[in-house]
Amino acid sequence: MDNFSIPEDLRRFVLTSIPSVPFLEALLLMRANPEQCWSRDTLARRLYVRDKVAEGLLAELCLAGMAAPSSADGDAFCYRPREEALRERIDGLADLYSTHLVEVTHLIHSSLDRKAQQFADAFKWRKDS
Repeated sequence: MDNFSIPEDLRRFVLTSIPSVPFLEALLLMRANPEQCWSRDTLARRLYVRDKVAEGLLAELCLAGMAAPSSADGDAFCYRPREEALRERIDGLADLYSTHLVEVTHLIHSSLDRKAQQFADAFKWRKDS
């Protein structure tokens, strides 16, 4: 691996807005086909995840302002970033991910590892407790 450094704005975006690799994969899949509306079943098949996981991903994408329910079908969702700045940030992340998949994936996992450690640390017995 070379000494590639993820640009700070994209690093911050990943750490604050991309909770998992499946979330990113769902986002980028929807972005690649913006005219397509995605049902839970279709997304699950494309990502090789369970329907319930796909349903959760679609809900998270909507909460993040990256997707929205289809007006034609209430059970389908379309790629629809709520702001142009968010669309541009997603575009930048898509470009970065296409050339530096490992680095972006490691960044996402490092964030998850840090959160898991913080959670575990909350249950440690402290001498002064």
